[in-house]
Amino acid sequence: MKNLTEMLKQAQSLQGRMAEMQAKLEAHEVTGAAGGGMVTVVLNGKGEMRRVGIDPALIQPAEAGVLEDLIVAAHRDAKGKVEAFMAEQMSQMTGGLPLPPGFKMPF
Repeated sequence: MKNLTEMLKQAQSLQGRMAEMQAKLEAHEVTGAAGGGMVTVVLNGKGEMRRVGIDPALIQPAEAGVLEDLIVAAHRDAKGKVEAFMAEQMSQMTGGLPLPPGFKMPF
């Protein structure tokens, strides 16, 4: 019975840490850039897009395709930073224990 009680305490502790991490991910922002910084995309730690910045020099009808490509590239850059941040946070929370392949927490 002592082991079960200890497991429940650990589970509650983990649940609290997960809630803290969720809040931290929600508040954390990363910026991805493309085109030498002419296009920026800001994502929160959950990968949700918050803002897009576009240098006015790029806003020309003839450059629409380039602009679209740069937005995608900036998003990809920001998303990579979010994934690195999430991996770092998970590593800290799990004490450096590697998670099984394909196991994604908390979402």
